[in-house]
Amino acid sequence: MTSLKQAIDALVRTEDSLRGTVPENWLQGRTAYGGFSAALALHAAQQSDIDLPPLRSAQVSFIGPLSGDITIRASRLRRGRNAAFVQADVESEAGLGLRATFVFMSAVASRVDHQTGGGAPDFPMPQPDTQTFRGHSAVAFSRNFDLLDRRDDSVGPAEWLRWARLVDRDGLDPMVELMAVADCLPPAALKLLGGPAPLSSMTWLLNILGPQPVTRDGWWLLRATTDYTKDGSSSQQMAIWNADGTPIAEQMQSVAIFA
Repeated sequence: MTSLKQAIDALVRTEDSLRGTVPENWLQGRTAYGGFSAALALHAAQQSDIDLPPLRSAQVSFIGPLSGDITIRASRLRRGRNAAFVQADVESEAGLGLRATFVFMSAVASRVDHQTGGGAPDFPMPQPDTQTFRGHSAVAFSRNFDLLDRRDDSVGPAEWLRWARLVDRDGLDPMVELMAVADCLPPAALKLLGGPAPLSSMTWLLNILGPQPVTRDGWWLLRATTDYTKDGSSSQQMAIWNADGTPIAEQMQSVAIFA
């Protein structure tokens, strides 16, 4: 098993890129797990400039499959007094697989302080004696996570609710860790199909709430739900809370369904 930190440490810097390999235990079918490739893209973006402020938003497009040897290129799009925009591309032999735009932004004094909703669902964090599961043997990347799903009637028919944490997370940048965890829920539309089916995430928007993601014992509570699935397309809303129930991120994904 290759951890995310080991995969990052194995990246080789060239004049204009980082080069590495997608380990087999980070595959999702014939491509890299989206959270893994997005985490590598974020790492490259963080290394592309000096004294970047905290990550505020990520816009990710999953363009094609990524496997084997990969090349990551990050470039500054714009940097102002408070915000920096960095684009990162991840390519493999099959061509461009992922393109991400990361927005890094410092806190700015404001007269507005407004929050609505965002309360965590009633689903207690796993304790040391709670039985969790280490992914699924048929889904390679999932074996990198400890997971606990809620499966009772309080969860909707097109909704996932899951505690998740990376098994090997020591030494990771907190934002990179969160990026890797944030995508590990199956698409909510999968529940409507009643079993495994060919699906593919197309785009992913992640907005960070607050300056730095912090939790306890590595656990994050993830929620995904869809209210539109039709004609091979699904739009889903997603959220992340930390172990104390504090909202950490809001997300949205577009998912293609081939069933």
